[in-house]
Amino acid sequence: MADTVLYEVSDGLATITLNRPEAMNAMNTETKVAFRDAAQAAASDDAVRAILLTAAGDRAFCVGQDLKEHIGLLAADKQSGSGGTMSTVREHYNPIVRALTGAAKPVVAGVNGVAAGAGFGFALAADYRVVADTAAFNTSFAGVALTADSGISWTLPRVIGPSRAADLLLFPRSIGAQEAYELGIANRLVPAAELHAEAEKVARALASGPTLAYAALKESLAFGLTHSLDETLEKEDELQARAGASEDHTIAVQAFVNKEKPKYLGR
Repeated sequence: MADTVLYEVSDGLATITLNRPEAMNAMNTETKVAFRDAAQAAASDDAVRAILLTAAGDRAFCVGQDLKEHIGLLAADKQSGSGGTMSTVREHYNPIVRALTGAAKPVVAGVNGVAAGAGFGFALAADYRVVADTAAFNTSFAGVALTADSGISWTLPRVIGPSRAADLLLFPRSIGAQEAYELGIANRLVPAAELHAEAEKVARALASGPTLAYAALKESLAFGLTHSLDETLEKEDELQARAGASEDHTIAVQAFVNKEKPKYLGR
């Protein structure tokens, strides 16, 4: 795996670190491929019980597409007539977002700085966002004459509502950390110096929790957003039966009766 993305698994936690701080963790081709591969590896590994997405440096989480590389690729497209540059959405961004949102385990994003364009989309693909008080968010797409990608037209309206999402997409602007918290983009706001420790603390707590229950909660929330109440009640019944049959449920009930802290197995 390229060193532009670091990947480590420890005690059930997979940590994916975007590692181009000199470029504000912008997505060049090498980084996109490595990020896609890391996200898919973490999502498919049964030994991984939670995923932490973070970034190197203190200026940026990810500013999206590397426009310096992008402009060269667009020029090459014009010469060849291939138009292949924009296939990066299909080949890279979509698989990354599918891996993070579809992972049967919780995903935490530790947002240390600017999250713009696809970087904003990747943060929204996480289930829980721990955000530094110096961070900022920007949709950016319309500012470079592009439409939304990285799933942001799906995730952003679900987080802040369709009217606010339209505003931020049509009129891109920087959203500070406090406003992001008030809008619900940030789940937890912390001082910048504490960001990495707090994000890891949250992710490790989830990695030691009831993994199947968390996976069911992700599935239930996603289902309920696009289905009727009756359909959602049926889905909850199905998922609760599955969770109730898990070893973790038995462990939790026994621990409650014994007034002990449960030690979950993730199965």
